[in-house]
Amino acid sequence: MKALRRTAVLSIFVALTALVGVTTAQASVGCHKINAKGTGQDNGGGSTTAQIIGGGLLQGTTQASFVITGGVSPVFSIAGAVMFTTKQATLTVTVTGTFNVATGSFIASGPVTAATGKLTGATGTLVFDGLQDLATGKFVEDVNGLICVDLA
Repeated sequence: MKALRRTAVLSIFVALTALVGVTTAQASVGCHKINAKGTGQDNGGGSTTAQIIGGGLLQGTTQASFVITGGVSPVFSIAGAVMFTTKQATLTVTVTGTFNVATGSFIASGPVTAATGKLTGATGTLVFDGLQDLATGKFVEDVNGLICVDLA
């Protein structure tokens, strides 16, 4: 009788564990390729703003802040943070890269370091590759990478 009761309890435990496993497996992280375009403005003092289009999860605006960390003219090393703001979330990427003060070309990349709203828990890396008009401060950029997040 005890053996039968133990077998029944074990069977129920196994069945409940299987159900919990199925529920947990349904909440999964999906990775999303980012292939966006940005148009923006260098506001001076290392601050920029941009409009991001074709970005899927990241379509919206960015605000960024950069500092020069080294280099030799005309190519300087830069570091900073870029915060995307969408209708349902924010996502921050901390980047390092280079900025050429003779041509206006720049490239920077880095990992996701913070996210809120629908993008909470996001991971991934983005690359910003662009060209700034040195006379006006306007710039265009390609934003590419991979963002992994559970959108459920």
